[in-house]
Amino acid sequence: MPAHLITRRPGPNRRSSQGTGRLRAAALTTAFVAVLTPVLSACGGDSAASGGGSTLKWTSSYFPTHWDPVVGGSGAQFRELALTYASLTRTDESGKAVPDLAKSWEYNDKGDEITFHLRSGLKFSDGEPVDAAAVKAAIERAQKQKNSALFGDLTSIKSVDANGLDAVLHLSQVDYQIPQLLGQRVLQVASPKAAKNPEKLDQNPVGAGPFVVTQVIPGTKALLKKNPDYWDAKNIHIDNVELTSAPDASTVVSGLQTGVYNFADLDPSQASAAKKAGLDVFVQPGFNASNISLNINKAPFDNDKVVDAVRHAVNRKEFVDKLTFGYGEVTDQPFPKGYVAYDPKSEDAYPYDPAKSKKLLADAGYEPGDIKLNLVIPAEDPQAEIVQSQLAKVGIKVTIKIDKNWATPFFAKDLTFSLYGTTGRDSAAQTLTAHFGPNGPLNLSTPYEPDGFEAAIAKVRQTPLDSPDYTQVLQGATRAGLESKALVFTYSQPNLIAKSKSISDLPKNPAHIDWTGVTINGGN
Repeated sequence: MPAHLITRRPGPNRRSSQGTGRLRAAALTTAFVAVLTPVLSACGGDSAASGGGSTLKWTSSYFPTHWDPVVGGSGAQFRELALTYASLTRTDESGKAVPDLAKSWEYNDKGDEITFHLRSGLKFSDGEPVDAAAVKAAIERAQKQKNSALFGDLTSIKSVDANGLDAVLHLSQVDYQIPQLLGQRVLQVASPKAAKNPEKLDQNPVGAGPFVVTQVIPGTKALLKKNPDYWDAKNIHIDNVELTSAPDASTVVSGLQTGVYNFADLDPSQASAAKKAGLDVFVQPGFNASNISLNINKAPFDNDKVVDAVRHAVNRKEFVDKLTFGYGEVTDQPFPKGYVAYDPKSEDAYPYDPAKSKKLLADAGYEPGDIKLNLVIPAEDPQAEIVQSQLAKVGIKVTIKIDKNWATPFFAKDLTFSLYGTTGRDSAAQTLTAHFGPNGPLNLSTPYEPDGFEAAIAKVRQTPLDSPDYTQVLQGATRAGLESKALVFTYSQPNLIAKSKSISDLPKNPAHIDWTGVTINGGN
């Protein structure tokens, strides 16, 4: 991630990349849980935040099902968890890793060991020290906890030594992506004392972030107050946060107008109404992309001609025109155009050509109507209807099947045909591995991977981020990954947000929501 932060349909933002395997399914379903109408007063004001002062009233389509970051994983809800958890690094407006809990870091000469130097004097909200031992515990828990959604992201880390404020990560391979990887998405650090009881932590978060949770009503509301011990507290100007689970998209604008909320994820269908209401509607940049997922280990996708037929049957512009209200764009890659990992050489490799699609199906021995597929998705989704219609035009009959427990068979790689979308990773290499690697959580065709991808992604990891060759090497890995027969990318859509004009502009950190320096005039 993916991705608009908002949509009620399961779009790229609602199905974001996570860790691997069957046991991660419960964590990954958070993007699909039914949102509950928040228990709120009918009028605006800060009644929920008894401490007074400026209050952020954020209604979110990604209200956390899990407050344990190991279980919650790196899906879209990491933005909400970042209210209370800090990480080793964070992302700046250029998308690069910059200091957070770690003030600096360096690699050894070989590139297979990195030392993070933590800031001194920091503590978690339960009073425990933020030190290298806490980082070691966080990494090891993410690697070993049975319901971890993160261990697939941490395969490069072999072991961790804790030396006071220095955390030394010994790597299983040369990997210069680690500072990019270990930010808010993949390693939000919890108090190791609190994490000894993961079930309790899951609904009572204890971190070292800018805010402290004071109350959680599961699935509905969380109240937070400013953390005076946060390392950058002087630049946090919000005193209280009221985070609620978003209601139906059609009611969000009225809630913003009346002051029930002052910040919200916005569905593109509501953008025009929000602008007319005088709200500040803006795009927070991201790495979002949606795709059609194919399992080449199952018929009919074990036939390359059928895969190519699907590729040529897809009209990406229809997705953009019907779903994004002018805010999206076509993409045939797991990145939006203009992003450093987007490969121009691979653009439009399989253009929309229904006649060619029909011929490929005939060459494969299929008459119109012979192929009948179940498209399994977690909830009603206009994307599915577009896919159904487009494939019908080339003679493939698609039946849409809704399974609210979709995540279990998807991540177990038991489905034949589905939809997915991602908010991406801050490490482009990790996004590529998640989609195209043999154990990638978003690779429905596991253990398949395209020829040449393993070597190409290894070369990316071996290339320092400041190398003049980095962009070329990275795009080469994207090119190798796109040889995959398991994914057909369709469109990307940015993170669309509406807020009261009383809230100042946010830093434009790609895919993140950063409250540093943000002010709320008038305490509302």
